[in-house]
Amino acid sequence: MRRRASLVLLSFAVFFAAMAPTLRWYAFPRLAKIPPNQYQEVVLEARPATLLDYGTLKSREVEKITIVQTLKGNVEESKRIEAGTDRDVVVWDGLSYVMGPDGKMVSKIPERYVFDAHTQDPVNVPGEMVDGDPVKREGIEFKWPFLTEKRDYLYFDAQTRASAPIHYAGTRTFRGLEVYYYEQTIPWTQVPMPKTMPVEGITPEVIASTGLTRWYTTKRMFWVEPVTGAPVNGEEIHEEELRGAKALMGTDTLTVFSGHVKMREDYVADTVELVSANRATVLLLVSRLPWTFTLLALLLLALALRLEHLSRRPAPATAPKAAPEPVTPPV
Repeated sequence: MRRRASLVLLSFAVFFAAMAPTLRWYAFPRLAKIPPNQYQEVVLEARPATLLDYGTLKSREVEKITIVQTLKGNVEESKRIEAGTDRDVVVWDGLSYVMGPDGKMVSKIPERYVFDAHTQDPVNVPGEMVDGDPVKREGIEFKWPFLTEKRDYLYFDAQTRASAPIHYAGTRTFRGLEVYYYEQTIPWTQVPMPKTMPVEGITPEVIASTGLTRWYTTKRMFWVEPVTGAPVNGEEIHEEELRGAKALMGTDTLTVFSGHVKMREDYVADTVELVSANRATVLLLVSRLPWTFTLLALLLLALALRLEHLSRRPAPATAPKAAPEPVTPPV
């Protein structure tokens, strides 16, 4: 019975020992993925901000600027692209919609971002674009990889249509979560005019015909939860100018937008809650279950060896029975 029990325990030990690396190195890359139909919305605000009035071509300070960023998974495009690759692909159709204090549109910039569902590496295919301009992304955008590392990454900037390093700047605590803090500074760079302008009749071509050019700089900051790679907070110190306006306005530069953009508090709270839940799921695959299975395998192996040792130990010797004394018949 002991030998049979030790064999059963040994079988379970082998099973759990095999499952530990299988979960980490086989199941994790196949299960930890961005779903192709995911929809996200984030609202950011700059309070106060400087904004250009295109009607008067004068800059003025306003109470706030609101930016609504949406990312919508395009399942049909994902399936179409996956048919020509051996990867799980996610297609995000994004939109950055900027509103003034009166709720009217200031600008809107559409994007299409195509990337690997697990690694977040860009997948360069036709249709990848920013504001209708074809682009070929390098590096990440919007999200860091699962199990983010303490290092610099290439981060795609939609305004310049180019990638630049975003620097790891230390580990911090944000709303009870350990996060990695990243910063990226884009120096003053000439960038294209938005295709959609806030005033009817004013087009990028009309503005360009006056000799005006659009310039942009920003300091971008992210607080990233490293297990999921999801930013739990983001801010930008953002500035845009029109240059070459001296002949038209008597000044060389016009401020188009200037402000410190921050996520709205309710969206920060919702994001932290969602990321905390997803973090627990990812940790099950990469550490908690593999370590639990490893410890179980060692415990079961020890019990199996113990039972095997007991089953092979010789039985203790028994003393021989004493011979009965002869019975003497009575005289």
